[in-house]
Amino acid sequence: MLEIRCYQPADYEIVWNLHVQALQQVGAYTGDGPWDDDMRDIEGFYLHNHGAFLVGVYEGRIVAMGALLQLSAEDAEIKRMRVHPDMQGHGFGQAVLSALEQQAVTLDYKTLHVSTSTLQEAALHLYRKNGFQEVGEKMWRGLHELLFQKSIG
Repeated sequence: MLEIRCYQPADYEIVWNLHVQALQQVGAYTGDGPWDDDMRDIEGFYLHNHGAFLVGVYEGRIVAMGALLQLSAEDAEIKRMRVHPDMQGHGFGQAVLSALEQQAVTLDYKTLHVSTSTLQEAALHLYRKNGFQEVGEKMWRGLHELLFQKSIG
């Protein structure tokens, strides 16, 4: 069973590697750059900023992660949803997303936003299955991204 807990500084290297591996698997890794600044300061961007960063641990190993980033007093964004390529298809992404949604309700957010590339088919299915509605699209670093939102609380 997946244990979901808050990110700890000792998780940094494993979380960074999971981030890169999961994006590389689907061809959505655009290299290291300032767009990953949040991953270099998880505490500052998420934990100390009315957000969350959760990891999923299975058999003693971090295999999933996801974050909640404050956009405004009522809006937050789901970010950095990743499941290790070897562990996909076991419901771990669903477990992390559900925990993030619960955390968002606890933090009094009213609307959740998320964007993901069209290359990330499992993520697209996950968000649609969980009631996220497509509200737009954009191009980012050569990737076609779909934008979703969901009312909560």
